[in-house]
Amino acid sequence: MVTESLKDFSCRVSTMKSTFILLWLLPYVIYGAKLTKSKKSHPGSQFAASNDEIQTLSEQLYAGDVNKAGSGDIILNLQHKVSGSETGTGNDFSSQKLFNYVNEAKLFTRPTFNRLIALLDNYIKNTGTVESVSNGEIQEQNAFINEIFQTTIMKNLSSFLISKGYYTSVEDFQADLREMWFGLYTRSKGSLDSSGFEHVFSGEIHKGKISGFHSWVNLYLMEKAGQINYLSYSSDGPWTSYPDVFAFQFKWSTYLKTVGSFFIGSSPEFEIAMYTLCYVTRPGSLCTVKLGGSSLKIQTYSWANSSYGNGKRYLASSYPAI
Repeated sequence: MVTESLKDFSCRVSTMKSTFILLWLLPYVIYGAKLTKSKKSHPGSQFAASNDEIQTLSEQLYAGDVNKAGSGDIILNLQHKVSGSETGTGNDFSSQKLFNYVNEAKLFTRPTFNRLIALLDNYIKNTGTVESVSNGEIQEQNAFINEIFQTTIMKNLSSFLISKGYYTSVEDFQADLREMWFGLYTRSKGSLDSSGFEHVFSGEIHKGKISGFHSWVNLYLMEKAGQINYLSYSSDGPWTSYPDVFAFQFKWSTYLKTVGSFFIGSSPEFEIAMYTLCYVTRPGSLCTVKLGGSSLKIQTYSWANSSYGNGKRYLASSYPAI
């Protein structure tokens, strides 16, 4: 009886494995296909929520924004509307301020507005400088997150995302929201100099230009303080009550924002909810929502160069694409 040596058997197995790997790789060699590693931003599938469900929920969030500005609480002085070719010129087409009036006594004393405003001075505007977060600033972040999660808007969003399998509990969602919005990463290949919250709500100066900056509350406060020079507007959404949506041109010191889009008159919890809804369900893409019967697209971006948890991505930016 002829028997095969252990050495010969091992060689045959090795040859078979090599042949299998070669056959598996053959389509990639022939057609130039790329080997990719699956990346999941969140536990649920990106498409667990349908487009119709997202639009239905966004209508509920819009209708449920009880802390939004009412008629007469904000008076804008839009002045000159520019064409697309004029948005990048930096020319000052408006001699007066954008905000004629904001009812601060009514709006800014509301808890979620108050907590938001406390966060806006926590950041260094220039990227490339490390953001040192003090214990006091962490407490302010916690206070803001805890406050918005007391609102009906965030309760409705939490219930929806849990029901679709993105999170297992409110605590799970709240912890992830903290990381995606307030977790630090670098936009300058070194220092932990940025976060989703800083970028979207406070704004940054990056490579000589205004980057992010989509909070109407911060825009108003900085214009009031003389730090923002309003230049013009380029888009006005179809809404006639608040929240409304606009695109503005303005300067922060000498730095230019060619097109900055904003919800106007919305509460902080509404903005966080809308951006988070789109980021979780449609990360890094355009997300169509509905507000008062009118459609709006929200653009979100993931920060691809670093991650937290089990490969989750920080929020890089989110804003109304108007």
